[in-house]
Amino acid sequence: MTDIKDLIQPDRGQDATAIHLTTKPGFDDLAKTLSAGQRAALAAQKFEGAPGSVGIVPDGDGVFAVGGVANPEELSSYCLAALAERLPEGTYRLVDHQPGAGAFGWITAHYSFTRYRKDENATGPRILLTQQVGRMPGLIAEAEADMLVRDLVNTPAEDMGPAALEAEFEKLAKTYGGELTTTKGDALEQGYPMVHAVGRAATRHHAPRIMHLEWGPKDAPVLALIGKGVCFDSGGLDIKPAAGMRLMKKDMGGAAHVIALAGLVMNAGLKVRLHVLVPAVENAIAGSAFRPGDVLSSRKGLSVEIHNTDAEGRLVLGDALTRASEEKPDLVIDFATLTGAARIALGPDYAAMMTRRDGTAQEMIDAGRANDDEPWRLPLPEAYREYLKSDIADIVNAQSNPYAGASVAGLFLDRFVEDGVDWVHFDTFGWCPFPKPGRSKGGAAYGLRAAFHMLKARYAG
Repeated sequence: MTDIKDLIQPDRGQDATAIHLTTKPGFDDLAKTLSAGQRAALAAQKFEGAPGSVGIVPDGDGVFAVGGVANPEELSSYCLAALAERLPEGTYRLVDHQPGAGAFGWITAHYSFTRYRKDENATGPRILLTQQVGRMPGLIAEAEADMLVRDLVNTPAEDMGPAALEAEFEKLAKTYGGELTTTKGDALEQGYPMVHAVGRAATRHHAPRIMHLEWGPKDAPVLALIGKGVCFDSGGLDIKPAAGMRLMKKDMGGAAHVIALAGLVMNAGLKVRLHVLVPAVENAIAGSAFRPGDVLSSRKGLSVEIHNTDAEGRLVLGDALTRASEEKPDLVIDFATLTGAARIALGPDYAAMMTRRDGTAQEMIDAGRANDDEPWRLPLPEAYREYLKSDIADIVNAQSNPYAGASVAGLFLDRFVEDGVDWVHFDTFGWCPFPKPGRSKGGAAYGLRAAFHMLKARYAG
């Protein structure tokens, strides 16, 4: 694919095909300016100005395009994506408007996962001109981050195991001058016993590890980003059915989000001391697999009784959150593809978000709403802590009832975050099952832009 940096270019008056934006209510006014033949061409394409609709209109020896949007005066992130997907290769210019936020979807509409095969339907790049040159680098960086999440999640587990995630950390460290420490294999038993327990059944081929990247001035506020890196989840001895296992290459989606988010934070030069921790494991089945009924030790010192080996993500996150808390962080954010309960509650398009502080929740919601990536807050109810009581240990890893699964998982994680620490937990799907313009089927980022813009607002100064 063409370098995405080339998809949005400065408008220097070069030749370009015009794009006229309209709304459904405003289409009649546009139609009055067209010839009978042009109106007939649009009628043949069933173009009536609805958001996401695209038409191509003959104009002398050439053509121009029309695109339906909700509001031409306030373009949203994906409002130009259908145009970018359906127009032929070429260079384009919006008439009477600038792309603004719509540049994001224009870029992501070009995404295609081609690691294993060529896209036979691929067309050449559609280049969009803009006079908003200063705004574009940030949107381009966000689009790159979004597409990185897609690439990492779309890659099968054999090629995106713990070692491959470590390689992504090495790229980050090299690009931005970060300090990377990796603890792997049996060395995890001492400092990260739950990471070791979950990953030890896959040691031969996909040894468990935890990556810890540090960046930024040591006297800056500490920002900790934690990502669930379960590179494949069989369910362990509580094995998933085949249908439930089919998409489990995406169970490292939380890791993909924080890798992308860390890149955005460092690229923007935010005033933080960044700590990024990703426990990377495969939840496999072998004679060495941890078992239902086992009691695990943890970095925090809490003992954890295993009720379900398929509730493994919260275990590896528990050790990572404990380590992050040791840095006395100003803010901790974790991302995880954690529960089916969150998907049942919110569907695939909203990241479930849980926080300790109302103000932090509102910051995230406002940032997401302004950037077309709104999370939805779920509670951390004190009344449900009793669901995690164990008869023989400090806590169980999964409740025995079917209620409030996402919130109870959040309450489990809460036990491993130091008291008083500002903490945000994202339970995100990491997958787009129903493609839309600019959002192809497959790996997807939810909550990424909300978190980045919240962090920019808090730490840019």
